[in-house]
Amino acid sequence: MIKIVPFCLALLFITNLTKAQVSIYRHTNTQFNHVDRYLYRSENRYHTSVKPYIYQQVDTIINIDSLYAFQFDKPIWKHLFNTSLIDFRKSKNFTFTIDPLFDFQIGKSREFANKSSINMRGLLATATINKKFSITTSFCENQVFFNDYRDSLVQTLRTIPGQGRFKKFKETGYDYGFAEGYLSYNPNNVFNIQFGTGKHFFGDGYRSLILSDNSFSYPFLKITTDIWKIKYVNLWAQFQDSNVADPNSTGYNKKWGAFHYLDWTVTKWFTFSFFEAVIWPSNDTTVGYRGFDFYYANPVVFYRPVEFNRGSPDNSLMGLNLKFTFFKNYVFYAQFMFDEFKLNEILNRTGWWANKYAIQGGFKTFDLLKIKHLDIQTEVNFVRPFTYSHKNGLYNYGNLNQPLAHPLGANFIESISFLKYSYKRFFVEARFSYAIHGSDTANSNFGNDIYKTYATRTKDYGNTIGQHNKIKVALGSIMLSYLVNPATNMNVFFQYVIRKENSALYTKNEGLFMLGFRTALNNFYYDF
Repeated sequence: MIKIVPFCLALLFITNLTKAQVSIYRHTNTQFNHVDRYLYRSENRYHTSVKPYIYQQVDTIINIDSLYAFQFDKPIWKHLFNTSLIDFRKSKNFTFTIDPLFDFQIGKSREFANKSSINMRGLLATATINKKFSITTSFCENQVFFNDYRDSLVQTLRTIPGQGRFKKFKETGYDYGFAEGYLSYNPNNVFNIQFGTGKHFFGDGYRSLILSDNSFSYPFLKITTDIWKIKYVNLWAQFQDSNVADPNSTGYNKKWGAFHYLDWTVTKWFTFSFFEAVIWPSNDTTVGYRGFDFYYANPVVFYRPVEFNRGSPDNSLMGLNLKFTFFKNYVFYAQFMFDEFKLNEILNRTGWWANKYAIQGGFKTFDLLKIKHLDIQTEVNFVRPFTYSHKNGLYNYGNLNQPLAHPLGANFIESISFLKYSYKRFFVEARFSYAIHGSDTANSNFGNDIYKTYATRTKDYGNTIGQHNKIKVALGSIMLSYLVNPATNMNVFFQYVIRKENSALYTKNEGLFMLGFRTALNNFYYDF
């Protein structure tokens, strides 16, 4: 990643220093995403599919700090219920905040004798300098006991979903920590440059089939260009493959990703986005050590021709994201991701293994039936077998045992729906999801596990969604919560989850009660 820095520093001074857009609005796809109802209004023409949002850009549409603010005479109550724990503002040119990060949960499953619990403690610190620089850093230490269905997810992935590696804690628990941080700089109202460790999300859905925040955080360099009605993102990132050790070090093998995302608000009601990505490893037994490949440093080149003309075995993907907005806030969205396909094989409907693509369709609206703060969202995700995988496992579209897109990997179809209502700082959320996926076994590859090389595929033709060991997962939940402090999404909540998983070999039914007090800044997905 360091090798790219000189290239990016040259961009910092191509224009005069003017208006800054430096902070990142992190509350993405969580229950307490306060601003979507404003950003999705058609008249704003906001680039909603690029997340996390930039705070100052959001603030031009809606003032985030005032949304749920209470009026207090005494500063102690203001800090407790409205602002950061430590909020130092020497002047307009310098701000500094410190907040606690925590997640204390207790739960009980009907199917397990022992209780589940989460004990997370950490800190979040932010600073802005001269309205041009922003620095954010956070770390958390965790001890958890998943005496419920989540433990089987951890055992399968060999990682905590979205939170990285762990070590055993006592007999049934896990101990782990994770940290994120970035530097953001905006030389003017066109460019924003970020360098650090974190996650990104492209799309308007709850899931993303092109790049989501599902996997563990990773080092990245990101350049965002805002000009006219276009937002253009260049993203370079480094990922890990914990299945393969790096022959030149004691750590895991590293791989690189380069991404382009162009989001164009063509009209008030239609937004078109184009996405492309390429993945390659630092070390490969075929071509040797590569490190960062400067052929992919060009911020405007199309990756597919570059990859083809180099004769490299790199994994290239392309995608589209579409958004249609009617009557101001009735939003229809879609994604198409193309890994590899032949049109004649698709038209002949042969089930050819290399027809690798993914499709998403969804709908969301706010203030349903003119009831203020009653929101609904529903979407369907469809991913063909072997999508995101590669002949060489090091080139797959994954990071630290998890897919970079959907948590289920490939070979599945899923529907997921939400109904949300809020009144002042009280929130209610109901959700239901249903998924069918075909699970691979140790000795077979039917296209579910993206970390398996497709060279071991069981058959060339007749591949269908859910093939082989068909597993059906239905999950419903209801959550009641109260937002204590919107600055860090500090909230107390109660949640009840019902999950049913069945196949031809087994059936699992589970009900899980959870009660917690937390700061909800990140997404951690257990609903699969």
